[in-house]
Amino acid sequence: MDAVQPPAPAPAKNDCDGAGDTGGPSLVRTYRAWKGNNEFFLQGRLIFGPDVKSIFMTIFLIVAPVAVFCALVARKLLDDFPHHSGYSILIVVIVHTMFVLITLVLTSGRDPGIVPRNAYPPLPDDYDRSTEINNEQSSRLHLPRAKEVIVNGISVKIKYCDTCMLYRPPRSSHCSVCDNCVERFDHHCPWLGQCIGLRNYRFYYMFVFSATLLCLYVHGFCWVYIKKIMDSEEISIWKAMIKTPASIALIIYTFISVWFVGGLTAFHTYLISTNQSTYENFRYRYNRQANPYNKGVVENFKEIFCSVIPPSKINFRSKVPIPKEPLDSSRRKGSPMMRKTADNQVHNEVEEEESDYNKERFINDEELGKGNGLADMSVDLSRVHHKEGGETQVASFHRHSWEGTGGKWDIASFHSL
Repeated sequence: MDAVQPPAPAPAKNDCDGAGDTGGPSLVRTYRAWKGNNEFFLQGRLIFGPDVKSIFMTIFLIVAPVAVFCALVARKLLDDFPHHSGYSILIVVIVHTMFVLITLVLTSGRDPGIVPRNAYPPLPDDYDRSTEINNEQSSRLHLPRAKEVIVNGISVKIKYCDTCMLYRPPRSSHCSVCDNCVERFDHHCPWLGQCIGLRNYRFYYMFVFSATLLCLYVHGFCWVYIKKIMDSEEISIWKAMIKTPASIALIIYTFISVWFVGGLTAFHTYLISTNQSTYENFRYRYNRQANPYNKGVVENFKEIFCSVIPPSKINFRSKVPIPKEPLDSSRRKGSPMMRKTADNQVHNEVEEEESDYNKERFINDEELGKGNGLADMSVDLSRVHHKEGGETQVASFHRHSWEGTGGKWDIASFHSL
């Protein structure tokens, strides 16, 4: 009797799974192939800027003085109020501090409104496919540096981003730190290690506003403790201050801090009331023209705090085909813990693709960009053919996907080096 053969075990799956038996392309999580300078945690669930380490300094600057206040000031006020109401001083400062830390994480750990990059530059408006001859020659793309669109009846200029290869949506700008275009870009906050934009501006304002209240709270009760010492020992204010150096240190610290976070709160309150961003205000965007986004003070505040936050335009946990170029460490911006997994499989897949092109080489982004100024363009597999007389011909195949439409165009362009 023949022995029954056990079924072959199914291949293990991970972030770089292939398509299995279908022979499809290998896949990788979007956050592993992302070209920005972001840092990802929890397998792409949290996204930070490249200066994410500054968050720990910010947390220390919040938690350390609160801990000193609880241990050396609030604890000594517990029994000085009737009906044990002194305990509320300690409870309120702890709950308030937790709220400040939560708004900090909500601001710095989420997508601020990153605009998805284009793999290839858009076609100019006057592009005519009839100029192509047997797919052997096409006119060089001449993209205007800016366009004008109408917003609420007012003409607004939008600019072309060479890095993201797209025309930025209105109120968007490219952050040089994170290397992304961000919707309703306000500024890049080094204290939070993140851009402030459309999807986290609400939490940023809540953070600076609640931090201001926390400074005022600690500052005020330090003076209450000094007054308690004065009344109990019947001494002058100067002698009472000498008896509690922790209170003096906290008073000085919170006085300096409130000018910083309080000033930001006042400034952003003004910006919200006029529906401006920090970037627009610093560039004097609306000094010579009307602000097309200003809806009045009440409506402007409702837009920031009562509107639904739009979902992220990028699913960083979705799987995409492995890019043709190897995913080296300079391209993958994830944390070191996340980079350890599936690296060998990624490079093996790429090496198999490269082996099909003997005596050929890849043309990288920078080499292709030298001829037409599009150095940031992602390139499909390109072949180099050596002709007689030492002349080299490069054939590169581009695909463009128009934003907002499902139409796709295939363009074959040939460049002589």
